[in-house]
Amino acid sequence: MMEKIVEAIPNFSEGRDAQKVELIISAITSVPGVAVLDAEMDADHHRSVITMAGEPAAVVEAAVRAAATAVELIDLTRHKGEHPRMGALDVLPFVPLKGVSMAECVELAREAGRRIAGELKVPVYFYEQAATRPERADLANIRRGEFERLRDEIATDPGRLPDLGEPRVHPTAGAVAVGARLPLIAYNINLATEDLAVARSIARAVRGRDGGLRYLKALGIDLRNRRQVQVSMNLTNHEATPLHRVFEMVRREALRYGVAITGSEIIGLVPQSALDASAEYYLQIENFSPELILENRLATVLDREGSRAVAVVPVRTEPAVVATAASTGREVLSIDQFAEEVAADSEMLAGGSVAAYAGALAAALGEMVCKAANRQRPALRQDLESLLEQLSLLGAGLRAAVEEEVESRISVNEAIARPRESEAERLARSMAIEQATRNAIAVPLRVVGHSLEVLELLQEITEMEATIALADLTIAAQMALTALRGSACTVLSQLMMSADEEFNRQKRLELMSGMGRGQEMVHRIEKLFFTAYPL
Repeated sequence: MMEKIVEAIPNFSEGRDAQKVELIISAITSVPGVAVLDAEMDADHHRSVITMAGEPAAVVEAAVRAAATAVELIDLTRHKGEHPRMGALDVLPFVPLKGVSMAECVELAREAGRRIAGELKVPVYFYEQAATRPERADLANIRRGEFERLRDEIATDPGRLPDLGEPRVHPTAGAVAVGARLPLIAYNINLATEDLAVARSIARAVRGRDGGLRYLKALGIDLRNRRQVQVSMNLTNHEATPLHRVFEMVRREALRYGVAITGSEIIGLVPQSALDASAEYYLQIENFSPELILENRLATVLDREGSRAVAVVPVRTEPAVVATAASTGREVLSIDQFAEEVAADSEMLAGGSVAAYAGALAAALGEMVCKAANRQRPALRQDLESLLEQLSLLGAGLRAAVEEEVESRISVNEAIARPRESEAERLARSMAIEQATRNAIAVPLRVVGHSLEVLELLQEITEMEATIALADLTIAAQMALTALRGSACTVLSQLMMSADEEFNRQKRLELMSGMGRGQEMVHRIEKLFFTAYPL
C-alpha cells in the first residue's frame, strides 16, 4: 500500500483527436506508480481532462512527460474551442489525497513548474495555493485574454511576467498554470436553448466573484454540436457549496428566461460525499448517514476484518436535532432562537447575518403580498406569478447568506490566526487573508445585489394598476434597504483588511451606486404610500 498518494488533474487543449489524447495517456502510464483514474474529452470545449494518482515523485514525472507530449502534439495557433485556454497543457493542479499535506503539494507544483519551464521552454504561472502573488490565486486572472492576449502582453506588461521561464510564450504550446488545491468538482448544466446570452447571464448570477454562490466559478459555453448552451462550473468546496444548491440556483435562474435544464454532467471524478449530500437533499431522507450506503458499510467492515479487528456495526439512534437546514446542517432557528444567538456574543451570528435576515424578511413580505394580490386581482395573475417566482429565489439566496456570513468570518479569522514566524509564513498568511477577505466580501455583496433586486420587484408591485397592501410593501422596502445598507457596512469594514487598492476602489464605487439606487426606490415607494395615506 502507498503511504503517500497525490492526485493531478492536467487539462489539455485537445478534445477532438482521440489519438493525440491516447498518446498523452500513454506518456502518463509509462511511469511506474501512477494510475490514470479517468479521462474526459469534449469536442465543443476542445479540451481533455485526465485524472491520475500515485506516489508524489512519480506523479510529477508523469505530469512532465504528459506536458512534453502535449507540446509536441498541440498547436494553439490552430486551436479554437469554447473553453478559455492559454496552453497546450493549460492547467496542472496537484491535490493531496493520502499522507500528503497541502504544503507538500505546493512543493510538487513548484518542482513540476521548474521542469516544464526548464526542459520544455514553456513559461509557468503558479495559481491557487501555489500562487506567488495574491491576484494569481484565481486562475481566471492568469488566463485573462487567453493565449492570444498573453502572447501580446507577456513581455510588456509587468503583471503578466511568468513565475518561471522567459517572458515569451512557447510559439505553439503557449504557457501553463501549475497549482495546488483541494479537490474540485467540474460540473456542467446543459440548457434547452441556443441563446448563449442566457447561459452567460445565469453564469454571472450564480458564480461567487459576481455575488453568487461562494466557492463557485462559472462560464456560459456554446455547445454548437448539440445545438444548446451550457453553464460550465467548478466547485472548489463542495461541502460549503453543495451540488444540489448549485443545480437549484441554475434551475431557478433558467426559469426566469423560460428555459429548461436538459441534463447535467460531471467532468472527471467526484467525491462520494458530494453525491450523498445531494441524495439526502432531494430524497429528504431522515436520519441520513454515509453508513446507510451499502458500499460504505461493506468497505468499513472489510477494512476492519483486514486489520484483524472485530467488525462492529454501529447501532443507529434518533438524532437529538431532526430539523436541519439543508445547506449547512445547522439547526433551523426560530426568530427567538436567532435573536438569542445574535445576543450571545458568539462567533456564529453577527451584523452581516442580521442584514441578510432582514433581506430575507423583505422578500418574504413581497411574496405574501403577491399571493394575496393573486387572489384579489385575477387579471394580474401572470405578472404576479413571475414576481413571486423571482422573490422566492431571492429570498432563498438571502436565507443562505445568513449561514454563509458565518462561514466567511470563520475563514477570515483562520487566515489571521495563521503562523507568521518566517518570511514564507508571513507571505502565505498575507495571501490567505487577502483571499479569505475577497471570499468574505462576496457574501454581503450578494446581499446588496439581492436586496436591490427585491426593491425593484417591490417597486414594480406598487406601480400596478391598483394599490395592493401598500403598508406591507413599504415595510418590505425598508427591510430591504436595511439589508442593503447593513451589508454595505459589512463590506466596508472587511475592505480594511485588503491591500489591493484598485479592488477596494471598485467595491466602494459599487456600494455607493447600490445604496443610491436603493434609497431612490424606497423614496418612490414611500411617496406612493404617503400619497394614499397622508400623515
